[in-house]
Amino acid sequence: MIGLGLAAIGPGIAVGLIFAALVSGVARQPEAQGTLRQLAILGFVLAEQFFIIGLALAFVL
Repeated sequence: MIGLGLAAIGPGIAVGLIFAALVSGVARQPEAQGTLRQLAILGFVLAEQFFIIGLALAFVL
């Protein structure tokens, strides 16, 4: 379980960077907000997918 806690740090940092880039991008080009939001949500899903896979592996092993 310690490994699972350490594995949660990576997706946490990734999600923070993704949404920081979203805020920065919308601040620079407000008209691209829709496209940037879709890309940020896709990035969020992919980053969290690694944690969910790690969680499943922790219970299996």
